[in-house]
Amino acid sequence: MCEMRRVVITGLGAVTPVGNDVPTTWEALLNGRSGVERIRCFDPSEFKTQFAAEVKDFDSVQYVGRREARKLDRFTHFALAAAGEAIADSGLDLAAEDPSEIGVLVGSAVGGVISLLEQSALMAQSGPRRVSPFLIPALMMNAAAGQIAITFGLQGPNLAVASACATGAHAIGEAAAIIRRGDAQVMLAGGSEAGIVPVAIAGFNVMGALSTRNDAPQRACRPFDAHRDGFVMGEGAGMMVLESLAHARARGARIYGELVGYGASADAFHITAPAEDGKGAALAMQRALKQAGIPPTAVDYINAHGTSTPLNDASETAAIKMVFGEHAYRLPISSTKSMIGHLMGAAGAVEAIFCLLALRDQVLPPTINYETPDPACDLDYVPNVARRARVEVAMSNSFGFGGHNAALLFSRLAPS
Repeated sequence: MCEMRRVVITGLGAVTPVGNDVPTTWEALLNGRSGVERIRCFDPSEFKTQFAAEVKDFDSVQYVGRREARKLDRFTHFALAAAGEAIADSGLDLAAEDPSEIGVLVGSAVGGVISLLEQSALMAQSGPRRVSPFLIPALMMNAAAGQIAITFGLQGPNLAVASACATGAHAIGEAAAIIRRGDAQVMLAGGSEAGIVPVAIAGFNVMGALSTRNDAPQRACRPFDAHRDGFVMGEGAGMMVLESLAHARARGARIYGELVGYGASADAFHITAPAEDGKGAALAMQRALKQAGIPPTAVDYINAHGTSTPLNDASETAAIKMVFGEHAYRLPISSTKSMIGHLMGAAGAVEAIFCLLALRDQVLPPTINYETPDPACDLDYVPNVARRARVEVAMSNSFGFGGHNAALLFSRLAPS
């Protein structure tokens, strides 16, 4: 068995409701700008919730070409755009690399749901023979992973994961495991989502899961605030290039940070509600710390799952206290969903990117719309304004329907 390899991150790419690349997105976050507004992709007038965090001014043709854009679902468009940015950012010369040593692990919560709904409507109107021959490859959950490999000629391990809103984090954690066990030198990993469709808004509305602040959509997502009333749907993609440390150093790569810990667990409690005591989430965080071999007091920042639902935010706060004890009260925590909404299967990947940028820039993005403290949520949520801080170790939490939990732990690169 080969020695376990250290894994570092050398490239980042993102498409979000506040920017179609990483620099634009990061600048918007640090300035507390919201990407939430009235839904544009369909008329939401008859819905209880009429707003979402949509990606704006995104030209699919720019990333995939006109012909391919018609064949692929929007979630794959996002994934390809973010993947291209991450590869370029990493400085990898793909022509000089062994393609069998570069893999892809990209997940999604709902995959090509837009294509499925559009073609279902077409079949209902015009009959089964009118359905596109590209429907099945467009809606497949693994379409983004497969298409990225095809586009960039990557022949290493290639797969997709789906664990609802923990998907992006699981993809990154499992990609790192592939590198650690020696099955690839480089992995392109993350998540992508494009699920803002009428039936999804309706489904979440009847569950009571979405905010209904139609009069003030930019103030709707308010994680940890006493008056939070539900989450805000978002869309987008986050991708990163992970490499073995030896490979990155051999090519002189710029390194954002090291993935030192990854923990996964299940609540085994309820298909949609988190366990109120936070034990499942705590277990994921504890496992990440154990893998990293560091004490809880070494963590300087947490990018929280922080959905702005009453149950999630209280449960996550309880979990953080369970893991970090008294250090929890000194530990800055923020939810960037307050600005970009909940990107579902892409959330964990995009939020992991924010942790790496916090390590790079030594600044913490805020939780905007935090106005009224909740006694059940009594920690430091970096309210409303970005904050300069010393950040050596950052954690990203992601929890999904089904009771899926994931925690990623990043550090600035430590000496060998």
